Amino acid sequence: MNARLRSLTLLATLAFALPALAAPNEPVAKPVKTVVQSVRYNKDDIALKQLANDEQGRFLLGEDWDKGTDAQRKEFTKLFNSLFAKIAFPKVRENFKNLASITYEDPAVEGEKAQVKSTVVIEHPLKKQEMKLQYSVVKSQGGWKVLDVAVLGDSMLTGIRDDQVRPIMKQGGWDHLLQLMRTKEAELSKK
Repeated sequence: MNARLRSLTLLATLAFALPALAAPNEPVAKPVKTVVQSVRYNKDDIALKQLANDEQGRFLLGEDWDKGTDAQRKEFTKLFNSLFAKIAFPKVRENFKNLASITYEDPAVEGEKAQVKSTVVIEHPLKKQEMKLQYSVVKSQGGWKVLDVAVLGDSMLTGIRDDQVRPIMKQGGWDHLLQLMRTKEAELSKK
């Protein structure tokens, strides 16, 4: 009986310990889950607070990020967030109308960076669609923040940088980029 009691005690201890062992990675995955749920329920401001703004700016502008003034970088971040929320979030919400499930894998953490993979299942009226997403998360002053998302291996930030930001910067630098962003933001605000 003692051996059986010890086995049950060990199993009970393990059962309670396992959630505690998984808890250290929860702060890494939390911003990803917050972004997804906030966008889904039209709480864009909450979602935007989970983004790694400076790191996104550095990635998008490369060495030009440090050449910009503090005012230019702040305006870029504000405009980028506004444009991102007005362009990308409605598309995500449209897909989420038929959301069946989202599952997350345990984060893969390496120092100040991590990857969080998820599988999103969409039940369209005529077909079922499964999307594999991989979020890049970085540790910053405010905790873990979402830097990027890759769908089918294609990085969102890389696409924006290569297709939009770099060509605009080559044409006219910071002033040209910010002016185009202001114009697009004003246009989308009228809708």
